[in-house]
Amino acid sequence: MSVTVAASPNPPQRSAKSPGSVLFMCGMNAIRSPMAEVLAKAMLPPGTYVASAGVRPGERDPFVDVVLEEIGLTAGRHQPHTLDELEDDYFDLIVTLAPEAHHAALELTRSMAIDVVYWPTPDPTVATGTREQIVSAYREVRNHLETLVKHRLLGQMPDKMA
Repeated sequence: MSVTVAASPNPPQRSAKSPGSVLFMCGMNAIRSPMAEVLAKAMLPPGTYVASAGVRPGERDPFVDVVLEEIGLTAGRHQPHTLDELEDDYFDLIVTLAPEAHHAALELTRSMAIDVVYWPTPDPTVATGTREQIVSAYREVRNHLETLVKHRLLGQMPDKMA
């Protein structure tokens, strides 16, 4: 499974189901949420605002760059940041990728009309073994997130759900 990043003559159009702005949240904004942000920016219609943040500070993970480069994407100069460091704090949708992020998002939005959804996503840092086995765990997370963005944000039916 891989993201098609080549410019399409017919880029995706925003449907009534598509959010205009999405925030992806995980624990430290080092792996899952920045990966989801990059994938969503590549796949969602132009003009969709996409950002990511963590509940607590983290450090950039080089394996994220490895698995994104495999499919022609990059996290660019992304540096992990927390919710407090976001420039914009209004989103149509907050997608949480870890339990602690989900709890924080629900607390943050309890008096706001913002949809919060939880996409349980494994933490690839628990993988052990050879470099290839570790990279494989990151690929699985990338592919899982790609499937979820396609199915839940673009409304495309997946070949199979991860």
